[in-house]
Amino acid sequence: MDYMIEAIDLTKKFDDLTAVDGLNIKIRKGEVFGFLGPNGAGKTTSIRMMVGLLKPTSGTILIDGTDIKQIEKGKIGICPQELMLWEHLTCKESLSLMADMFEVPKDVKDQRIHELLKDLFLTDKANTVVSNLSGGMKRRLNLALSVVHEPDVVVLDEPSEGLDPQSRRVLWNYIRSMRDVQGKTVILTTHLMDEADSLSDRIGIVDHGKLIRLDTPENLKKEIGEGDIVDVKLSDPSKNLELIKEFKEIQDIISVVETDGRINIRALDAVSKLPQIMKLVEKLDLRVDDLSVRQNTLEDVFIDLTGTGLRE
Repeated sequence: MDYMIEAIDLTKKFDDLTAVDGLNIKIRKGEVFGFLGPNGAGKTTSIRMMVGLLKPTSGTILIDGTDIKQIEKGKIGICPQELMLWEHLTCKESLSLMADMFEVPKDVKDQRIHELLKDLFLTDKANTVVSNLSGGMKRRLNLALSVVHEPDVVVLDEPSEGLDPQSRRVLWNYIRSMRDVQGKTVILTTHLMDEADSLSDRIGIVDHGKLIRLDTPENLKKEIGEGDIVDVKLSDPSKNLELIKEFKEIQDIISVVETDGRINIRALDAVSKLPQIMKLVEKLDLRVDDLSVRQNTLEDVFIDLTGTGLRE
């Protein structure tokens, strides 16, 4: 197996805080690798070390088999969550300037800029000043700037943040093409579980500075998320804990957790449990505002593993 990135016993300490604790992870060439974790779990620190932006306290990072300290600067492209744009330049001028910073030859540069503008649906905005672009266009240009020098590794930090569905679809298709057509290795961090599920070949979940799970989205949902989910929203969420205590007494309930003010009950053959669930609600004289039964999702897996929602 060819690996593009290998982190070996990676540790980072800030005074008394151990942000990353002996992380071992291997990211394959040509895969989209989803990297998830609650805020403060060490995810961002890990990525910053893996791409050479932060020096580890101890451990080794190999990029395509070479120590990260020895790789060329153009090997990695980083698309930050914050928009890093020159507001007074046009799209074309911005891409040209970034290409010049990476010393991209002119004949290659012009063709590359043309392709990026076309692929990210910015051709008709090529000569538009960045300050006049919509939010979705700016985010797509932000991505274009990070790959204009043709890096082998692309790090995408919350690439779809704030995008409308149409812009998100354009971005997702381009991310897939980076893997499928260009053969790039993509590291994706996101708070959108459907994005991680749809785009990632494998997903690593970190918490408290450690890797707690690594597998395909399908396997994660199968192995950890057995059963269906009954999602209950009470008119008075302050009664959630009282009801959760009762729910845990129902036979064959796998787990009951509260997230975002709602109660998630995992059970095999969940539909058959609905009469018991409603009976308990009535017993406590509570009112249900919303109730649904759905299949297990990556969000449910994440909550099972970390005990928290992704945005906490």
